Order: sequence, then structure tokens, then C-alpha cells
Amino acid sequence: MKLYTSVGPNPRVVKMFLAEKGMTLPMIEVDIRGGENRKAPYTTANPAGQSPALELDDGSVLAEITAICEYLDEVQPDPPLMGTTAEERAKTRMWIRRVDLKVCEPLANGFRFGEGLPMFQSRMRCLPEASAGLKAIAKDGEAWLEEHLSGPWLAGERFTLADILLFGFIDFGNVVGQPLDPEFKRLNDWFGRVKARPSAVASA
Repeated sequence: MKLYTSVGPNPRVVKMFLAEKGMTLPMIEVDIRGGENRKAPYTTANPAGQSPALELDDGSVLAEITAICEYLDEVQPDPPLMGTTAEERAKTRMWIRRVDLKVCEPLANGFRFGEGLPMFQSRMRCLPEASAGLKAIAKDGEAWLEEHLSGPWLAGERFTLADILLFGFIDFGNVVGQPLDPEFKRLNDWFGRVKARPSAVASA
């Protein structure tokens, strides 16, 4: 296997996941600033033109970070980052979906349509007028998490892909004009716990 990677929160999530697993893969850096991901040969492997992508041993390619990480979790079950039972896996997927919809997607598009507009306006439909609102939606999502975070990790006592996903995007937001509000005490404590993990340093 080999991983096509780049700058940005999405590739970082997969790299952090790999670090948690203790897995090492050959990595091919894709120049997304230069648009390498939006043209062949990259788009032949991943028509969506996004990073990262995982090329399997048979030459087929997996894209989308959740699909990639779930595959890696099945290939190497220990330590489990999705869960070991049907219920645990379902709860992990529930939290992945929640953080993706409530924080990651609006945060990312708030950046693409705002600070990132010069890079993205020629690559996708951008709505500059929506940037501020999307950033506000992401902050609303963080406020919701602040209210509902009841354990050390999103899924309670288990550190999972949901934590890695949320961390990758909140950390990205901290450097692109969407800092985590210090008033969210529980969420900031959670962020500090994740940031202290060796995988967070290894994937930076």
C-alpha cells in the first residue's frame, strides 16, 4: 500500500490514524497548492481530485478519509480505533458523522470561501458570501459538543477516529482564522489531551 498525501486537515487525519496504529506506509506528496490533485495522472486514480488517497496492493484506490481509516482498522485491528463490537463501531460512526456535519464541513468551507478563496475559486463553486455564516455554524457545532462532551473522548472512554477527525479540523481552524473559543472549557481540555498524544506530533 501507499498513501498519496498533501498539506491540509484531511491527509493529517489519515497520517495521525496511521501513527496511532503504529503503521508506516510509503507516502507520495501531492502538490495541491499547484493543482496537481486536479489533473491526470492523479485524477485517474482518484476522480474526485482530493487528497488523501490510498493505493492498495492490487493497484485499486480508496479515497475519503473515513473509508480509508475504516479499511486500515480492519487490516490492522489493534489498537481498535473504530470499536470491537457492532455497538462500539456504530457509536464511533455516529460521532464521526456528528463532528463532520457540525464542525468539519462548515469549518472547511468557511475557509475555502474565505481565506482560501484565491486557491479554490478556480477549482470548485465557491460562495464567498457564505463564509461568515459557515464559520458561525462550525462554532455552533463546537458549542453543541461542549454541551455534550461527557467523557475524556467523544465516544466516552474510547479514543477513536472521531477524536482524530475533530482534532485535525479544529487544529486547522486554529491557524486559518477559526480558533477554538477558550470559553469552551471541556472542548479545550479534550483538545489538549489529543494534542499531547504522540500521534498528533507525528502527523503535524
